[in-house]
Amino acid sequence: NSTAVAATTVGSLSSSTASSTSAAASASPTVPYASDDPNEILWTPDEDILPEPVRGSLGAPMLGPHNVPIELQNADLLAPPTTDNGDIPNAKWPMALSHQRMQTGGWARQENIEVMPLATKMAGVNMRLEAGAIRELHWHKTAEWAYVLSGYVQVTSVDQNGKNVVGNVGPGDLWYFPPGILHSLQATNDSAEGTEFLLIFDEGDSSEDATFLVSSHWLSHVPKEVIAKNFQTSISAFNNIPSRELYIFPAFPPATSQAPSDPQGTVPESFTYSLSQVPITPLSGGSVKVVDSTTFAVSKKIAVAEVTVEPGAMRELHWHPTQDEWGCYLEGTGRMTLFASESNARTWDFEAGDVAYVPASYGHYVENTGNTTLKFLEIFKTDIYQDVSLGQWLALTPPAVVQAHLGFSDETIAMLNKTKHNRRRACTERLTRRGKRARDKYLTYISSNLCNAHGLVITRRNEYNALSWSTSYHR
Repeated sequence: NSTAVAATTVGSLSSSTASSTSAAASASPTVPYASDDPNEILWTPDEDILPEPVRGSLGAPMLGPHNVPIELQNADLLAPPTTDNGDIPNAKWPMALSHQRMQTGGWARQENIEVMPLATKMAGVNMRLEAGAIRELHWHKTAEWAYVLSGYVQVTSVDQNGKNVVGNVGPGDLWYFPPGILHSLQATNDSAEGTEFLLIFDEGDSSEDATFLVSSHWLSHVPKEVIAKNFQTSISAFNNIPSRELYIFPAFPPATSQAPSDPQGTVPESFTYSLSQVPITPLSGGSVKVVDSTTFAVSKKIAVAEVTVEPGAMRELHWHPTQDEWGCYLEGTGRMTLFASESNARTWDFEAGDVAYVPASYGHYVENTGNTTLKFLEIFKTDIYQDVSLGQWLALTPPAVVQAHLGFSDETIAMLNKTKHNRRRACTERLTRRGKRARDKYLTYISSNLCNAHGLVITRRNEYNALSWSTSYHR
């Protein structure tokens, strides 16, 4: 680490014998500056190396057994940055480690507090249906929100007022069912492979195995004479009720997208939303789409941001004031540090298929650590999406207060942006274990495609045997 230099803060007022109009005392030394070690990620999952718990002079090579694939995927757990401090419960769960429920026609796997105790407010299910396959008619105590990963799905539902709906959704689209509303899901034959989607429930202990199923879970446990009396027909009409749950089962693809005629009419607020048709909001270093109840009216309990971050860029330092964040990584590789109270901080690495969880008010960022676009979902148990930008907050705070706390120069204060820059381009090339060819290719890309186009100013520094190029973006 670099040599510690005393920082300054505003000192105490002058002695009590001074006049009441005396100015505050000049700044005085208090604590050392934070280290200027860049603490970059030391390797990426695709590198052909033997990872070791070594960062600079810290740590030592392992003498016992390695689990190389896991270690390659978790560089910041095996060799964490020196900025990590204290303890934060695990905030990462790879869906690949979830138990797979196998059915004829598809499968399902889930994340909830059973595998990630920190995630108390939301749970997720990843489900696959072959073309024509049906997720049995059911309902939940919680709301159900969904994002289509691939293929096409037909959803059907009837609300508490007897109003029905049939809707088709495709990749990048959403559906939402309020608590207690009966619905079914069926893969159409628009794609020969069927469909795969992500389900979110607004309680961390939710389980896809604890749903209310209309056939086996209910009707198979009601006396036949009661069923016949309820539907005012003969007992023989119910000879083919399944004796146990169907859950996921094969069927013919839907032949129509028309709902049966309904004297009550259709549901007043659509249960589906074509997010794929919404234009992106381009930002420096990426893009975002935000959907909450202001645009998808029925979604009263779940809001989402669909985020992309380009290579070398990051989702800026921020926090969400009142709601936990359930994140799902869809493409690329990323890095996130959580900052909690009492200076606790911990860093995790993510790739496609991983789930992240951020408690309300925890400061964090997401950095693209790969060479392809990073894409992920930020999902919240709320009706209105909210976030707080650290940069915007500092820009809108009196400069003297910011300088007293952080020692920023006037030039740095002037560069703070009063509007959110949710995706900041960092243009950082990491050379640790990466080789000259990758470096030269990246720098060519930077100089020809990014820096000239966006007015980026590149400075070079050599620290701890790793070169990095940091930039400032001028509006």
